[in-house]
Parts: sequence; structure tokens; C-alpha cells
Amino acid sequence: PHPSSPAASKRRIPVSQPGMADPHQLFDDTSSAQSRSYGAQRAPGGLGYPAASASPQEAFLADPVSNMAMAYGSSLAAQGKELVDKNIDRFIPVTKLKYYFAVDTMYVGKKLGLLFFPYLHQDWEVQYQQDTPVAPRFDVNAPDLYIPAMAFITYVLVAGLALGTQDRFSPDLLGLQASSALAWLTLEVLAILLSLYLVTVNTDLTTIDLVAFLGYKYVGMIGGVLMGLLFGKIGYYLVLGWCCVSIFVFMIRTLRLKILAEAAAEGVPVRGARNQLRMYLTMAVAAAQPLLMYWLTFHM
Repeated sequence: PHPSSPAASKRRIPVSQPGMADPHQLFDDTSSAQSRSYGAQRAPGGLGYPAASASPQEAFLADPVSNMAMAYGSSLAAQGKELVDKNIDRFIPVTKLKYYFAVDTMYVGKKLGLLFFPYLHQDWEVQYQQDTPVAPRFDVNAPDLYIPAMAFITYVLVAGLALGTQDRFSPDLLGLQASSALAWLTLEVLAILLSLYLVTVNTDLTTIDLVAFLGYKYVGMIGGVLMGLLFGKIGYYLVLGWCCVSIFVFMIRTLRLKILAEAAAEGVPVRGARNQLRMYLTMAVAAAQPLLMYWLTFHM
């Protein structure tokens, strides 16, 4: 569909799409194969256990009272696990977080290529099926938290390496670098959420989506610092400049489908004041990424 249509950011896909048997399945199920291999290793006889003379322990387990106690204990353990899962989900959306970490090697490679070279990519629409986005490993346009998390950790390690080569390394300074990056990320998310509220934008862009999109800038920061270590200031400015332009284009083409799609669905004209505010907000978020990339790396 055309980006100006109401369903511009929710492209449906058929269930029987090749290579995607179940888009809602986050991870590959290997339990059946393990069960078969485990069963093949069992010795023949009885219920899969090796035939041997009855020991006192086996006689005790064969007692009905012991079996009933074991079943009762298993039931209590299952109820306790269910209770813990419910309480955890009240504070930490574990189920939602699983979606953002449902990636594979092919997705990571394609996503990194998209972050460095977003200019040739044409289709930026997130794939949906039955009003539910498919797992990131099936759609390169879907946001994920795996790359931002790994990039942040790698950025802290590279920062320590850069400081060490300048004889300025210290645990306190490295901790300050990591906490500073997290603080700026938190301020970004809060500022965008407040701006969306003030502009009254009804979007499906969640807080976790914002963390994912804003976390992609760490990839370019790593590239800039590494090139600075290898080739000096010239390498740093060349690579960081390329990554800054790339992340700007990436954020513009990604967020415009999230922020401006609601305006298109409502039929708001492009020249409308509210729609112009949405465009300004998209531009501001995209322009802030290169500035922060330079601010967090230039001293290294």
C-alpha cells in the first residue's frame, strides 16, 4: 500500500508465505528432536529404564504414597511458577520482551546492513498478520532489542579500550561513560513520550519501540570510535559522519510511518498544523541522533 493509506504501517502477509511457517512463533522449537534423541538413548525394557534388580530406593518409589507425594510436590511447584510469572509480568513485560529478542543471525546481518546503508531500501512497512506484528527474525523492518543491547555493551568496552590507549582509563570513568549514555537514552525516551502526548498523536509506537530505535545509534558510535583508534581523527570523522547520515535517514523513514500514519488514517491534510507538528517531531528525533553520537564519542 501507498504510505499515505491508513494501513501504510500495517502490511498483512499470508500465513503460507515461504520461509515463514508460523510468523507468531518467536523461536525455533527443538524440543521434539531432543525428546526423540533422548528416547533413543534409553535402554530397552520396562518404561525406558534399564532392567536391573529392584533396589530399596526403587521399592520406595514404587510405593503409592510416595508417588502421591511426588505428584503433590510437582503440582505445588507448577502453581508457584505460575504465581511468580504473573507477578513478574506485572512489573516487567517478559512476554513482550521475548518478541524483541526473537532474532537470528540472518536478521542481525540484514539489520546491520540496513543501519549502514538505508538508502537503497524501499519497503519500510512492518509486516502484520491478524493485527499482530510478526517476529523480528521474519521482518527486517521490525524493531528489536538484541542489537541495541549488544551495541551498548560493545560501546562501553570500546570506550574503555579507547581510554586505555590514551592512558586515561579508570573504572570510575568507564562507569561514568556508561551511565551517561543510559541517562541520555532515558531523557530521549521521556522527551519523545511527552512530545507525543502534547501533540496528541495516537500511534502504536510503544516505549520499548522507542528504546529499540534510539539504541541503534550505538552501532554507528562503535564504528566511529574503532576507526578513530585505527586511523586517527580522519577515520573517526569520516566513518562517524557516514553513520550519522545513515541513522538520520533510517530514523526519518522508520518514524514517519509510525507518527504520520495516524494522521493519514484520520484524513488530516499535509498542510494541517497538527500534521506539521508531527513532521517537525519526526525531524527533531532523527536530527538528535547524530548530535548525541558526536557528543558521546568526540572526547575519545
